[in-house]
Amino acid sequence: DPSYKSPPPPYVYKSPPPPSPSPPPPYVYKSPPPPPYVYKSPPLPPYVYKSPPPPSPSPPPPYVYKSPP
Repeated sequence: DPSYKSPPPPYVYKSPPPPSPSPPPPYVYKSPPPPPYVYKSPPLPPYVYKSPPPPSPSPPPPYVYKSPP
């Protein structure tokens, strides 16, 4: 019979390919936050007690020559 058609090929069920695992996110190195800034005043030098200098002797008054009256 010329109208005879060959049967269609059997349907082959193909399972979908397994989903590819998502790549892990790139590792981002996060540096730790800097410590809060604490203002440190420089250490004071050790206190050295200095005795006050001796008072300088007052200079003698200038000599005024007085002629006798």
